[in-house]
Amino acid sequence: MSALIDIGQTVVIAAEGGGDSSFLISPSLGLMIWTLVAFAVTLWLLNRYAFPQIAAALDRRRREIEESIERAERAKREADALVEEYRARLREAREQAEDILARAQRAAEEELNRAREEGRKQREELVEAARRDIEAETRRALDQIRREVAELTVEVTERITRRSLTPDDHKRMIEEALRELDFSALAPERTAAGGNGR
Repeated sequence: MSALIDIGQTVVIAAEGGGDSSFLISPSLGLMIWTLVAFAVTLWLLNRYAFPQIAAALDRRRREIEESIERAERAKREADALVEEYRARLREAREQAEDILARAQRAAEEELNRAREEGRKQREELVEAARRDIEAETRRALDQIRREVAELTVEVTERITRRSLTPDDHKRMIEEALRELDFSALAPERTAAGGNGR
Protein backbone atom coordinates (compact mmCIF):
# COMPACT_ATOMS: atom_id res chain seq x y z
CA MET A 1 0.00 0.00 0.00
CA SER A 2 2.87 2.38 0.85
CA ALA A 3 4.47 1.58 -2.56
CA LEU A 4 1.33 2.85 -4.27
CA ILE A 5 1.45 6.01 -2.21
CA ASP A 6 5.13 6.55 -3.14
CA ILE A 7 4.36 6.10 -6.86
CA GLY A 8 1.46 8.48 -6.59
CA GLN A 9 3.66 11.13 -4.92
CA THR A 10 6.35 10.71 -7.60
CA VAL A 11 3.79 11.22 -10.38
CA VAL A 12 2.47 14.35 -8.66
CA ILE A 13 5.95 15.78 -8.25
CA ALA A 14 6.81 15.03 -11.88
CA ALA A 15 3.64 16.69 -13.03
CA GLU A 16 4.49 19.84 -11.10
CA GLY A 17 7.83 19.91 -12.89
CA GLY A 18 9.95 19.65 -9.87
CA GLY A 19 13.08 17.50 -9.45
CA ASP A 20 14.83 15.06 -11.75
CA SER A 21 11.78 12.89 -12.29
CA SER A 22 10.52 14.83 -15.32
CA PHE A 23 12.39 12.46 -17.64
CA LEU A 24 9.55 9.93 -17.16
CA ILE A 25 7.02 12.26 -18.68
CA SER A 26 9.16 13.74 -21.48
CA PRO A 27 11.94 11.27 -22.34
CA SER A 28 15.07 12.28 -24.13
CA LEU A 29 16.53 10.87 -27.38
CA GLY A 30 19.27 8.96 -25.59
CA LEU A 31 16.80 7.30 -23.33
CA MET A 32 14.74 6.22 -26.34
CA ILE A 33 17.82 4.73 -28.08
CA TRP A 34 18.87 2.82 -24.97
CA THR A 35 15.29 1.61 -24.57
CA LEU A 36 15.24 0.38 -28.18
CA VAL A 37 18.66 -1.33 -27.71
CA ALA A 38 17.42 -3.00 -24.52
CA PHE A 39 14.24 -4.07 -26.32
CA ALA A 40 16.25 -5.47 -29.27
CA VAL A 41 18.62 -7.37 -26.94
CA THR A 42 15.68 -8.70 -24.97
CA LEU A 43 13.93 -9.72 -28.18
CA TRP A 44 17.10 -11.42 -29.47
CA LEU A 45 17.54 -13.27 -26.14
CA LEU A 46 13.89 -14.34 -26.19
CA ASN A 47 14.27 -15.53 -29.81
CA ARG A 48 17.49 -17.32 -29.04
CA TYR A 49 16.56 -19.05 -25.76
CA ALA A 50 12.95 -18.60 -24.66
CA PHE A 51 10.88 -18.79 -27.86
CA PRO A 52 12.33 -22.14 -29.03
CA GLN A 53 11.56 -23.68 -25.63
CA ILE A 54 8.10 -22.11 -25.66
CA ALA A 55 7.56 -23.38 -29.22
CA ALA A 56 8.81 -26.84 -28.20
CA ALA A 57 6.50 -26.82 -25.19
CA LEU A 58 3.60 -25.73 -27.40
CA ASP A 59 4.48 -28.48 -29.91
CA ARG A 60 4.60 -31.02 -27.12
CA ARG A 61 1.27 -29.78 -25.84
CA ARG A 62 -0.19 -29.85 -29.38
CA ARG A 63 1.07 -33.44 -29.88
CA GLU A 64 -0.37 -34.46 -26.50
CA ILE A 65 -3.71 -32.92 -27.44
CA GLU A 66 -3.65 -34.65 -30.85
CA GLU A 67 -2.74 -37.94 -29.19
CA SER A 68 -5.53 -37.44 -26.67
CA ILE A 69 -7.95 -36.75 -29.52
CA GLU A 70 -6.72 -39.87 -31.36
CA ARG A 71 -7.06 -41.93 -28.18
CA ALA A 72 -10.55 -40.54 -27.67
CA GLU A 73 -11.49 -41.33 -31.28
CA ARG A 74 -9.98 -44.82 -30.96
CA ALA A 75 -11.89 -45.34 -27.71
CA LYS A 76 -15.05 -44.09 -29.43
CA ARG A 77 -14.51 -46.52 -32.34
CA GLU A 78 -13.91 -49.36 -29.87
CA ALA A 79 -17.01 -48.36 -27.92
CA ASP A 80 -19.02 -48.24 -31.16
CA ALA A 81 -17.69 -51.70 -32.09
CA LEU A 82 -18.61 -53.00 -28.62
CA VAL A 83 -22.09 -51.47 -28.90
CA GLU A 84 -22.54 -53.07 -32.34
CA GLU A 85 -21.32 -56.42 -30.99
CA TYR A 86 -23.66 -56.06 -28.02
CA ARG A 87 -26.57 -55.32 -30.37
CA ALA A 88 -25.67 -58.32 -32.54
CA ARG A 89 -25.53 -60.57 -29.48
CA LEU A 90 -28.79 -59.11 -28.25
CA ARG A 91 -30.42 -59.83 -31.62
CA GLU A 92 -28.98 -63.35 -31.55
CA ALA A 93 -30.22 -63.89 -27.99
CA ARG A 94 -33.66 -62.56 -28.96
CA GLU A 95 -33.77 -64.92 -31.98
CA GLN A 96 -32.71 -67.84 -29.79
CA ALA A 97 -35.37 -66.93 -27.21
CA GLU A 98 -38.01 -66.73 -29.95
CA ASP A 99 -36.82 -70.08 -31.34
CA ILE A 100 -36.97 -71.68 -27.89
CA LEU A 101 -40.44 -70.23 -27.34
CA ALA A 102 -41.62 -71.50 -30.74
CA ARG A 103 -40.21 -74.96 -30.03
CA ALA A 104 -41.86 -74.97 -26.59
CA GLN A 105 -45.19 -73.99 -28.14
CA ARG A 106 -44.85 -76.72 -30.79
CA ALA A 107 -43.98 -79.27 -28.10
CA ALA A 108 -46.98 -78.16 -26.01
CA GLU A 109 -49.28 -78.43 -29.02
CA GLU A 110 -47.90 -81.87 -29.88
CA GLU A 111 -48.34 -83.00 -26.26
CA LEU A 112 -51.89 -81.62 -26.23
CA ASN A 113 -52.70 -83.39 -29.51
CA ARG A 114 -51.14 -86.61 -28.20
CA ALA A 115 -53.17 -86.33 -24.97
CA ARG A 116 -56.34 -85.70 -27.00
CA GLU A 117 -55.61 -88.68 -29.23
CA GLU A 118 -54.96 -90.91 -26.21
CA GLY A 119 -58.17 -89.65 -24.59
CA ARG A 120 -60.11 -90.34 -27.79
CA LYS A 121 -58.65 -93.87 -28.01
CA GLN A 122 -59.42 -94.56 -24.35
CA ARG A 123 -62.96 -93.24 -24.82
CA GLU A 124 -63.44 -95.46 -27.87
CA GLU A 125 -62.04 -98.44 -25.98
CA LEU A 126 -64.37 -97.74 -23.06
CA VAL A 127 -67.34 -97.37 -25.40
CA GLU A 128 -66.39 -100.61 -27.17
CA ALA A 129 -65.97 -102.43 -23.82
CA ALA A 130 -69.34 -101.09 -22.66
CA ARG A 131 -70.93 -102.19 -25.95
CA ARG A 132 -69.46 -105.68 -25.54
CA ASP A 133 -70.68 -105.80 -21.93
CA ILE A 134 -74.15 -104.68 -23.01
CA GLU A 135 -74.22 -107.30 -25.75
CA ALA A 136 -73.10 -110.00 -23.32
CA GLU A 137 -75.67 -108.91 -20.74
CA THR A 138 -78.33 -108.81 -23.44
CA ARG A 139 -77.44 -112.33 -24.55
CA ARG A 140 -77.52 -113.53 -20.93
CA ALA A 141 -80.87 -111.81 -20.38
CA LEU A 142 -82.27 -113.32 -23.59
CA ASP A 143 -81.04 -116.75 -22.57
CA GLN A 144 -82.61 -116.27 -19.15
CA ILE A 145 -85.89 -115.17 -20.75
CA ARG A 146 -85.80 -118.17 -23.09
CA ARG A 147 -85.32 -120.50 -20.14
CA GLU A 148 -88.14 -118.86 -18.21
CA VAL A 149 -90.45 -118.91 -21.25
CA ALA A 150 -89.64 -122.57 -21.79
CA GLU A 151 -90.35 -123.39 -18.15
CA LEU A 152 -93.60 -121.38 -18.25
CA THR A 153 -94.61 -123.10 -21.46
CA VAL A 154 -94.03 -126.52 -19.96
CA GLU A 155 -95.89 -125.57 -16.82
CA VAL A 156 -98.82 -124.11 -18.75
CA THR A 157 -98.96 -127.09 -21.05
CA GLU A 158 -98.97 -129.50 -18.10
CA ARG A 159 -101.81 -127.58 -16.53
CA ILE A 160 -103.75 -127.51 -19.75
CA THR A 161 -103.29 -131.15 -20.56
CA ARG A 162 -103.27 -132.18 -16.92
CA ARG A 163 -100.89 -134.82 -17.64
CA SER A 164 -97.21 -135.26 -17.33
CA LEU A 165 -95.13 -134.79 -20.47
CA THR A 166 -92.18 -136.85 -21.52
CA PRO A 167 -88.80 -135.20 -22.01
CA ASP A 168 -89.27 -135.37 -25.78
CA ASP A 169 -92.60 -133.57 -25.44
CA HIS A 170 -90.92 -130.92 -23.30
CA LYS A 171 -88.21 -130.38 -25.87
CA ARG A 172 -90.62 -130.18 -28.80
CA MET A 173 -92.91 -127.69 -27.03
CA ILE A 174 -90.01 -125.48 -25.99
CA GLU A 175 -88.68 -125.32 -29.52
CA GLU A 176 -92.12 -124.46 -30.87
CA ALA A 177 -92.60 -121.72 -28.27
CA LEU A 178 -89.21 -120.26 -28.98
CA ARG A 179 -89.89 -120.20 -32.70
CA GLU A 180 -93.09 -118.31 -32.11
CA LEU A 181 -91.47 -115.65 -29.93
CA ASP A 182 -89.64 -112.72 -31.55
CA PHE A 183 -86.55 -112.12 -29.35
CA SER A 184 -85.08 -109.53 -31.70
CA ALA A 185 -87.58 -107.00 -30.36
CA LEU A 186 -86.06 -107.39 -26.90
CA ALA A 187 -82.50 -106.67 -28.05
CA PRO A 188 -81.33 -103.10 -28.83
CA GLU A 189 -80.92 -102.37 -32.53
CA ARG A 190 -77.12 -102.03 -32.31
CA THR A 191 -76.79 -105.26 -30.35
CA ALA A 192 -79.03 -107.08 -32.80
CA ALA A 193 -77.01 -105.71 -35.71
CA GLY A 194 -73.77 -106.70 -33.96
CA GLY A 195 -75.16 -110.14 -33.21
CA ASN A 196 -76.26 -110.58 -36.83
CA GLY A 197 -72.80 -109.63 -37.98
CA ARG A 198 -71.37 -112.43 -35.93
